[in-house]
Amino acid sequence: MGHPVRFGLKAAGQDISIQELCAVWRTADDGGFDHLWDFDHLAAIGDGGPDRPVFEGWALLAAMTQATSRVRIGCMVTGNTYRHPVLLAKLATTVDHLSGGRLEFGIGAAWAQVEHEMYGLEGLDHRVGRLSESLQVIRSLWTQPTTDFEVRYYRLAGAVANPRPVQAPHPPIWIGAGGQQTLRLVARHADVWNVSGGLDPDRLREQTQRLEDACAAGGRDPSEIRRSVQVRWDGSDAAALFDRVGAYLRLGFTEIVLYAPGEGAARVADAAAQRLPELRRLAG
Repeated sequence: MGHPVRFGLKAAGQDISIQELCAVWRTADDGGFDHLWDFDHLAAIGDGGPDRPVFEGWALLAAMTQATSRVRIGCMVTGNTYRHPVLLAKLATTVDHLSGGRLEFGIGAAWAQVEHEMYGLEGLDHRVGRLSESLQVIRSLWTQPTTDFEVRYYRLAGAVANPRPVQAPHPPIWIGAGGQQTLRLVARHADVWNVSGGLDPDRLREQTQRLEDACAAGGRDPSEIRRSVQVRWDGSDAAALFDRVGAYLRLGFTEIVLYAPGEGAARVADAAAQRLPELRRLAG
């Protein structure tokens, strides 16, 4: 199954002002990008420590719905342990309605240990099992009149969730995954598999083969699942950007997300928009 190549733009919501975020969102909407992303962390990640400024991801998505009119939007990716799946399903449905059906639903198992320790969040030690149950609960709430669910982590009895999402049967599900257990969840539930940027081609080929093996074990055609990758770029070396994107395209990745992190993201977004026609020609 062939998939069209689409290009996205991401500004995380960390080390950035609301004014600059809004500028990135306008560039994504006006500049012809296919999708627009933030991330989901409660404390800052990376070098510099967790106390740097970071905005809440789903509140930003709600704001994006009103700041844009065309581009699709999503969180790359939601940390499952931060919210009960009923709350997350309701948030996603609300954003889908606010956007007129433009939500791309990104989710992952979560990984940031410092956040779980400082806030007393539970579940990091059972994060894959919790993600598995959450995906089942969320899909049921989106598609079934009532949901009864009692496994290990979540219990619902006659649960209703109206209204349904605008998109039927539900918004596209993007799962961020790299380990064997989470790749099994991709094979079972995902419309799109998202991997982190910066992996070398051999590592990506290895992970792709593991996903294909998981699909074979679960009886799913792996060509049904689109492949997504983030490309971190500072806006300066277009030739290096084209080389990296070309390598990902040759490996079968069709959802390319240009990541403009932190301060200066608006400048990088403008540069990416200028290069977007060339990137589309490269993909063609």
